[in-house]
Amino acid sequence: MPEVTETVEATEETVEATEEKVAKAPKSLAKLEEEGDIAADYLEGLLDIADLDGDIDIDVENGRASLAITGGKLKHLVGGEGEVLDAIQELTRLAVQTSTGDRSRLMLDIDGFRAGRRKELTALAEKMAEQAKTTGSSIKLDPMNAFERKIIHDTIQTLGLTSESDGEDPNRFVVIYPA
Repeated sequence: MPEVTETVEATEETVEATEEKVAKAPKSLAKLEEEGDIAADYLEGLLDIADLDGDIDIDVENGRASLAITGGKLKHLVGGEGEVLDAIQELTRLAVQTSTGDRSRLMLDIDGFRAGRRKELTALAEKMAEQAKTTGSSIKLDPMNAFERKIIHDTIQTLGLTSESDGEDPNRFVVIYPA
C-alpha cells in the first residue's frame, strides 16, 4: 500500500501546483473587458446615488482593467491624498469579485488624480535615482501606497537601477539602490 499512498500524494501535489498556475495565469482580454463593464455599471450606480455627473472611460492597460471618471465636480471623490479614491477603487474591485468570483486588479482614476500622481512620482524616481548614482548610497523614500510604489519600481527598473519595498503597510516604503 505504500506505493498507492505515494501515488495519491504525488497526484495531490500535481493538482495543487496546476491550480496555483491557473490562479496566476493572466486574464484574457475578454475577461478584463467584462471586469471593466461590471466596474463601470457599479460606478455609474454610485454616481447616480450621489447625484454626481461624470463620464466613465473603460480600457485595458498592463493586464488589468482600467477605468477613469472625468467631468463634473469630483475632487471630493479623490480625497486630499487619494484616500477616498483608494476606498472607491477597493469597493469597485469587491463588486467585480462578487459578480465574477475572481479577484480583480482593476485600476480606477478619478478627475485625473492618478495620472497626475504618476507624473510626479516618475519625476521623483528619476531625481532620486540620480542622487543614488551620484552618492553611491541607497535612498529611502517616504511611505507610499502600492500604486505609488509600483510607479517608483517601474521607473527605477527602466533607469537600470534596483529598488525594493520595505516595512509594513501603511508605512511601507521604497529603497532605491545605486548601480
